[in-house]
Amino acid sequence: MAFSLQIDAHSEIGLVRNNNQDSAYVSPHLIVVADGMGGAAAGDLASAVAIRELQRADEQNLAPNASESGPLVGDQMLEALGGALAKANDALSDLVGWDHSLEGMGTTVCGAMFDGEHYGICHIGDSRGYLLRGGQLTRLTHDHSWVQSLIDSGKITVDEAAKHPHRSLLLKVLNGQPVHTPDFKLVDAKLGDRVLFCSDGLCGMVDDDVILKLLSADKPLDSIVRSLTQAAHQGGGLDNITLIVADVVDYDEALQAVPPQVLGAAEAMKIPEVDFSEPIDLSEIIEDTTRVPRGLPVADAAAIDEKLPDGVIDPDRFEAIRYTPHIASRRRRWIGWVLTILAILALLTAGLFGGRAYLESQHFIGPDEAHVAIYRGIPEQVFGHPLSRLTETSEILVDDLPPYYAARVQNQELRYDSEHAAQTQLEVLGEMAERCKAERAATVPAETPAPQTPGAETSADSASPEPPTDGQSGTTAPQSPNSVARSESPTSSASPNRPDLEACG
Repeated sequence: MAFSLQIDAHSEIGLVRNNNQDSAYVSPHLIVVADGMGGAAAGDLASAVAIRELQRADEQNLAPNASESGPLVGDQMLEALGGALAKANDALSDLVGWDHSLEGMGTTVCGAMFDGEHYGICHIGDSRGYLLRGGQLTRLTHDHSWVQSLIDSGKITVDEAAKHPHRSLLLKVLNGQPVHTPDFKLVDAKLGDRVLFCSDGLCGMVDDDVILKLLSADKPLDSIVRSLTQAAHQGGGLDNITLIVADVVDYDEALQAVPPQVLGAAEAMKIPEVDFSEPIDLSEIIEDTTRVPRGLPVADAAAIDEKLPDGVIDPDRFEAIRYTPHIASRRRRWIGWVLTILAILALLTAGLFGGRAYLESQHFIGPDEAHVAIYRGIPEQVFGHPLSRLTETSEILVDDLPPYYAARVQNQELRYDSEHAAQTQLEVLGEMAERCKAERAATVPAETPAPQTPGAETSADSASPEPPTDGQSGTTAPQSPNSVARSESPTSSASPNRPDLEACG
């Protein structure tokens, strides 16, 4: 019997990042997320490229006369997904060859093609797929991360992995290199299944037991998607958040006719059309082949590799090379200065026409004296003139926040592309401040008794304080409604998937 998918999806910037590098695609036959990485100018491009090729595969699958036997089924879906990801990988390689500054970009991919009876799973990276069936939550995918490899080899436990300093590093992504191959598998679908595909902006902020609880709720799909997104916010919202939730229901012609939807970076990204008709200057590639980060000598880099088996990439070095500025030749530095000057001139020219519109669309959170406030614009100045204006001052005191977030507010680091995102973060900061006020108040020593009159010190009753009543303690902080909710959510410092950035100090 063939089934249909009832789907709801969401993609957003999160509460900390400056742009959304996640992408997603949903249709009656394909649901997939991609989490781009490699910098503001490359991560979104990488995820958009992956989604574009997968979308093309979906469109070809459903095109009239695409196949004499009809839409793809079973293993045919895996072959189509493999072909699409191979094309995406080739496209990323071509883009890097066209523009060397894109080197290091990559993207995770996680999703499924659906033929009415099976899920054709494709996966690379640390985005995840989950299956909720019969009240049990299982993972459809296996993380391609450094700590997961250590768990698999028995070198560390799951609990140790939760606190590992390199728990966010990846071993495999789609990045234009032929050595990184995705995983594919076929899973039978059953009526009543609920599947979730998400970037680590959700599964990295929210524990699996919380995901199970929220996915199991007897609510409409859009409400479940909102609940999961809010849980990611409560977990810190430190990354872009993209998720797709789909229910397997009886076959429905209306659901089969729902038009496809593209979300996130891929929705607006214009992918460059690479033209290799002009010869490539190989000297620009050759002179940068070592690409040694500043502060990491070649000997040290080689020594690191000697500690690992052949064919294994040290993720620490890999990430350092990717995100650390490269040592450039004099020629490249000279070209860089010229390009910088041209870019400044272009920005000044563009500012005459589009600068005001851009500033009006930007928001950030900063201090207004002792209070937390929202500003419109960017926290910069031009010839002494600020490029922002105060729009709202809250009742939240900066000093009431956890030290990490207080510093980010003082440094004006919380920047957003919309007023709604800034308002959402302000609400989260308010909850943090209330919780910290309650915790700090509970740790203040009891009020010192007033001096006794002469002779009163001999009173036996004053020799020792009265013990607390049942259920009370002089060192236990009273829990506010916010703190109770947080104890049931991934914002607790015991969460294994993120650092404790909300500690009140």
